[in-house]
Amino acid sequence: MQTYLTEINYDKLIEKSLKNVVIEALKIAEDQGLPGENHFYITFKTNHPQTKISAQLKSQYPEEMTIVLQHQFSNLLVDKTSFCVDLSFGGVPQTLTIPYDAIIYFADPSAKFGLSFNEEINKSDSDLASNGESSSTTGSENKETSAPARVISIDAFRKK
Repeated sequence: MQTYLTEINYDKLIEKSLKNVVIEALKIAEDQGLPGENHFYITFKTNHPQTKISAQLKSQYPEEMTIVLQHQFSNLLVDKTSFCVDLSFGGVPQTLTIPYDAIIYFADPSAKFGLSFNEEINKSDSDLASNGESSSTTGSENKETSAPARVISIDAFRKK
């Protein structure tokens, strides 16, 4: 039986579309490496349930961590819900698995491009995908966690 939404959550739709920008950029890097001067800064939640990092990194970065994909990374694998990459920390190679829902910031400084993701929306993205409805409260039930709508201008990211 299909579940119907009681309202369209445009914030979630925008977040999902912007996450697809990150996924497509990672796919380009997976297929051909990073072109030109492009490089990625990715900040993610280390305490996200599907994030897989070593215990040493988890203890060093208990909540969030920023990685840089530029010159010294390997085995970048991009799949439907996450990506894996091998990076070296203090000369020790490690594999990180990062779900897209854990990403809170993505930037490519060479292109003057950056995206911040709403953590509250990220928490319920998988709920929306799995059962077709929003898991966040609506109306006046929880005004503290509902974020106001945002208008995003892409003019700041265009080359002039």
